[in-house]
Amino acid sequence: MTHPKAMMGLIALLAAHALSAPVAANEMMPDPAFAQSAVVGEWWATPNIAFDYQAGALCGVVAGGTRDPWDAILGFNGLALSKGERYRMSVTVSADPGGPMRALAQKGVEPWTPEGEITRRLGAGKQSMSTDFTAAESHAKAQMVFQLGGSDESWRFCLHAASLQSGQAPEAEKASATPSAIRVNQVAYFPDGPKRATLVRKDSARAEWKLLSASGETVASGTSKSLGFDASSELVVHSIDFSSYRKSGDGYRLVVGDDTSPPFSISSKAYDALRTDALGYFYKVRSGIEIREDLAGKGYGRPAGHLGRSPNQGDTAVGCVDTRTARKVYGKAWSCGYKLDVAGGWYDAGDFGKYVVNGGIATAQLLAVYERALHQTRGKSPALADGLVRIPEAGNGIPDVLDEARWELNFLMAMRVPEGEPYAGMAHHKIHGNRWSASPSLPHRDRELRVLHRPSTAATLNLAAAAAQGARLFAPFDKAYANWLLAGAVEAYRAAEANPALHAPYTDGSFGGGDYQDDDASDEFYWAAAELFLTTGEQVWLDRAKASPHWDGPVFHSTGFDWRSVAALGRLHLASVPSKLPMRDLKAIQSSVRDAAEAQLRDQKKEAFGFMYHNNLFGWGSNHLLIQNMIVVATAYDITGDKRYLQAVRESMDYILGRNALGISYVTGYGTTYARRQHSNMFAASIDPYYPPVPKGALAGGPNSGLADDYAISLLEGCAPQACYVDDPRSFSTNEIAINWNAPLAWMASFLADTQ
Repeated sequence: MTHPKAMMGLIALLAAHALSAPVAANEMMPDPAFAQSAVVGEWWATPNIAFDYQAGALCGVVAGGTRDPWDAILGFNGLALSKGERYRMSVTVSADPGGPMRALAQKGVEPWTPEGEITRRLGAGKQSMSTDFTAAESHAKAQMVFQLGGSDESWRFCLHAASLQSGQAPEAEKASATPSAIRVNQVAYFPDGPKRATLVRKDSARAEWKLLSASGETVASGTSKSLGFDASSELVVHSIDFSSYRKSGDGYRLVVGDDTSPPFSISSKAYDALRTDALGYFYKVRSGIEIREDLAGKGYGRPAGHLGRSPNQGDTAVGCVDTRTARKVYGKAWSCGYKLDVAGGWYDAGDFGKYVVNGGIATAQLLAVYERALHQTRGKSPALADGLVRIPEAGNGIPDVLDEARWELNFLMAMRVPEGEPYAGMAHHKIHGNRWSASPSLPHRDRELRVLHRPSTAATLNLAAAAAQGARLFAPFDKAYANWLLAGAVEAYRAAEANPALHAPYTDGSFGGGDYQDDDASDEFYWAAAELFLTTGEQVWLDRAKASPHWDGPVFHSTGFDWRSVAALGRLHLASVPSKLPMRDLKAIQSSVRDAAEAQLRDQKKEAFGFMYHNNLFGWGSNHLLIQNMIVVATAYDITGDKRYLQAVRESMDYILGRNALGISYVTGYGTTYARRQHSNMFAASIDPYYPPVPKGALAGGPNSGLADDYAISLLEGCAPQACYVDDPRSFSTNEIAINWNAPLAWMASFLADTQ
C-alpha cells in the first residue's frame, strides 16, 4: 500500500537563489539538484515530517513510532508515465542516524501502482542510487514519493538530488545477459555419466562441435544432432553428446562456430558442497533463535525472530484470528480462547509465515535425506554425520540432519490444539501476521500481530506423518523424544479421523499469508498411516493404509508431487524403508515405483533439455516438482540397482544447473549465471544492500506458466513455458525460495554425492 494518509505543501523558506544545473532534455523533475527554493514548495509531506530547505538539500526530521513505510511520506506530484517507455530514477540521500526508505515512481491516485522502486535502509553519509524501469501502464497522474515510515525512533532524512529521466536505452547488462547458444550443466558432469548439451540453432544441418580443456586444447569433437522444434522452450535445437569423454577436470568448454558454452567441470565430487549448502539453508531461515554469523556466514547473523521483543509481536503467546476475520476466511465465526507458544520452526518462503503443510513435507524430505543414507550407503554417507552442517547443535552426538529437522518437528508439535478444547489434538493450519509484513525486512523487526488460523485435517496429518517418521529415526539417539513424537503422531491421526473434512479454504491472500487450500485429505491419511506402520510395524496402521484409494491407485504423475499431493511420499517410503510389510505387498509397491521410473525415462527421451518434467504448462515451483520426479527415479535405483535410473537422474540435474531454455542455473552460487535475486523479505540484497543476499544453495521456484504476479505478467506475457521465469524479487510466482523446495534439492544433492 502506498497511499499517503495526508498531504501538505512544504513552505519554501528563504534561501539564496542560485542558477540550477543544466538539466538534460529528458529530465522530468524541474529541479533535480534542489537549487531553487521556489520549486521546493511543490513538494508535499505527511504531517509527521518537519522539513527545512537549504540550497542543495531538502532535509527534515521523520517522527518515530510509525508502523508501515507509507505512514511517513515525502512526495512530488505532476508527473506522467507512458506505457512501454523506459525511465531512470536516481536519488542521492543521507540520514542521521539512519532509517528505512522506499523511493517510488508510481501512479498518483489509487491503487498507487509502483512502476520503479529503490529500497534502502539508510545510514550516515551520502548514498547515490538509481534504477531503470519500463512503465507497465500509462499514468497521466504520476508522482515520485519517498516512504520513510517504520522506525521506532525519530531520524533525520536529507534528499540531495531526485531525478526522473525518460527515454532511457535498455540496460547494457540485460543485453549482455543473453545466454550462450550452447546450454550446459554449468557445474559438473560425472566422469562415468551422461554428458549432453543442448544447442539452440535454427539450421537443421549437423554442426561441428569441439570440447576444449581449460588450456584451450581440443580433447573431443563431433557433430550435433538436430532435434527440431522444442515445444516447452519454443526453440529449434540440436543435441551434443560428449559422454565418451571421461577425464576429470575444471574449465571445460564446448565450442560450436562462434559460440562458446559457459565453463564446467567433469567431476565426481561436485555435489558434496551442494549437499552441505542446501542443508545449511535451513539454519538461516530458523525462527525463534539467534542466527550466529560465525555459523551462518558473514552478513547472515541476526537476533532471534518473533520472540516478542519490541517492536516484534512474537510467537511465544499467539491467539487465534478474530471472529470477524474468521467469517471472511471460513464463512462463519470461529476463534479460540487460548494462546500457544509456537516459537521456533522455519520461515516458510519469502515471507515470515509458518505453514504446517509446507513444514510437514519439508521436514519429511529432510528426514529422508538421513533415512536414505542410513539404509543405502552402509553407514558411509556424510549425511549421517554429526558435524556436516554449521549449526549450533553440531557436536552433540546426533546427526546434523536430524538436529535441523528437530527444530521444525518441535514447532509442528507446538501447533496442536490443547486438551479440553474443540478440535483437541489437531494442528492449526498456519501462523502468520494479520497483515503482510513490510518488505524488505528482518524477522526480529516484523511489527505485525501474529495469529493462528483454524486447524485443518491436512495439517494434522502432516504433523502425524512427519512426527512418526521422526520417531523411528530419533529412537537410537533420544528415546524419550522419539516416544513423545510417536504419541503425538498417533493422537494427531485419531484427531484427524474424528474431523476428516476440516479443510483450509481458498482465500485471495489478503490476510497476511498464503492459504494452502486443500479439499482432499485422502492422500494425507494414506501418507500418515504408511509412516505410522513403518515406525511401529502394527497391523492397524497397515490396514488403514490398505483401505486408502491410494494404496494401489496412481500416485505418480509426470508433473511431480508437492504439499497438496503427498501420496507419492508414502509410496516411496513404503518401497524403500525396511519394514514388516508382507513380501507380496512390498513387491507390488516396488513394482509401481519402477513403473513410474520407466515412464519418466520414456518422457525424458522426448525432452530436448534432458529433464524429467513432461508438461508444457510449467507449474508453480516447477524446479522442485522436477526434482520430485527425479527422487522417484532415484528411489527406483535404490531398490533395483539399475544404473539406467542413476544416469537418467544425473542428466535431469543438468536442467536445474543451466541446461535449459534460459541458460541459467536455478541454484544460487552454482554455475556461471545463476539465480540470485529471488523474492525474499530478509535475503533482499538485490533490493537493498543492507540485507544479506540469497544464500548459496537456495533453489529458485523456476518457470511458471501461470504468471501469478503483476511483474511477471507485465514482462513475460506470451512466454514459452520453459521461459516463464525472471530473476527478479518482484516475481514471487516464478522466483521465490521455500523450505519445501530446498528439502528435495538437499535430498537429490545427497543422493548424487553418495552415488559418485
